[in-house]
Amino acid sequence: MPERDRDPSGRPRNARPRDAYGRPLPHGSEGVPTMPDELELGPEESISAAQNLLDADRPFHAHEVLEAYWKACPEEERPLWRGLAQLAVGITHVRRGNEKGSQALFSRACAVLEAYRGPRHGLDVPAIIEGVRERREFRLR
Repeated sequence: MPERDRDPSGRPRNARPRDAYGRPLPHGSEGVPTMPDELELGPEESISAAQNLLDADRPFHAHEVLEAYWKACPEEERPLWRGLAQLAVGITHVRRGNEKGSQALFSRACAVLEAYRGPRHGLDVPAIIEGVRERREFRLR
């Protein structure tokens, strides 16, 4: 079995190129650029970048942006950002034809996001949840 790609600190990384929906392609293939592992954006910039990626039909990449902020945000906000990232992964599963996986992620994400009823960083969380449950377009802003 081949050795896994690792960054300089020894953390596992997947250096394989990916398609627009985040599926790994064979080494040497030309893929769609992904987000840098050390992406550092604030909450509003993360929301804007993720929405731009969703608008470009790149939900996997939107998930990477949301996940980057989730890992860097204050502890009390982590469930919010994890839920948003899960929604983007749910859309990724829809695009890949995995309806069962998308429903599981949407359900988990909405359950987590229910705790955030007020505005957060300009997000209308109840409207996001309603849109997901009604299978309307998922919009952060």
